[in-house]
Amino acid sequence: MVNPVHLKTLMEVTRLGSFAAAASTLGYTASAVSQQMSALERDTGVVLFQRSARSVVPTEAAVVMTRHAAKVLTDIEALMAAARTQDSASQELRLGIFPSLATYVLPRILKNPAWKNLGIDLKVSVAEPGQTIQGLRTGGDLDLAVVFQVGQTGVAWPATINRQWIGDDDFRVVLPAGWGFRPDAKVAADHLSEMPWIMHHPGTSDAMVIERLFAGCNLHPRVVAHSDDFHASLEMAAAGLGAALVPELALRNKPAGVVVLDVPEIRLARNVFALLINDRKTARVQLFVDLLAETLAGMRTSVN
Repeated sequence: MVNPVHLKTLMEVTRLGSFAAAASTLGYTASAVSQQMSALERDTGVVLFQRSARSVVPTEAAVVMTRHAAKVLTDIEALMAAARTQDSASQELRLGIFPSLATYVLPRILKNPAWKNLGIDLKVSVAEPGQTIQGLRTGGDLDLAVVFQVGQTGVAWPATINRQWIGDDDFRVVLPAGWGFRPDAKVAADHLSEMPWIMHHPGTSDAMVIERLFAGCNLHPRVVAHSDDFHASLEMAAAGLGAALVPELALRNKPAGVVVLDVPEIRLARNVFALLINDRKTARVQLFVDLLAETLAGMRTSVN
């Protein structure tokens, strides 16, 4: 194999006509330049210089090799630049994540010493699942989307996407504390029927799943508000407006004035998934996904 360093030295010797002058330009000794040229002649089996006590004269073979060496070295530099660019890109993770996970889980990951060991340059986009999935579909905006699905409806993704389950975010029933229920009391669903409720906006996939669940429990809520913002729902419940169904992640910031009930008939969760583009599923990305799952699992404790 021809050493690219020797080709670069050959170009300088041919240009300057002297081992000593080339050595001065390249930062070598004249003896080192001479040794490199001898090694290049051995590797190629070609005489490159006519040597005398006072000078070295490039042969025609050396002149031809010099012309080709310029292109070879340019190609090698382009190859190395492309490799460096790819390595830099592989360390960047463009993440789409839904708001409650970004609020309560992602900061814990960023503070975890294990995160710093991954060496990932994180770019974050906080949006609802439908938006982040579009970022994957357009082929360039995102590398990884973390989404949720309630039941079997609401979000869909291309077949080229790899889906990995991260964990579940259980819904809980919250009521105004002024209604007289003790925290974590076990209550039958029909005891909550006809009470005022804060519900999702009609027509959304989550709302349809919840409506079917409530109907199956013979729970017929009197709707006093529609809200898809769990923080707003919690604050309205705390103010006494009505009951609400809220995921546990949102309860990490539970206001005073609400109690959480155990309603056995109401068992519903947001299933959290990581969606990865198959050709971008690197070891670093998988380590991040594993850390996300571990962090979410560690947070699934009582919120009462």
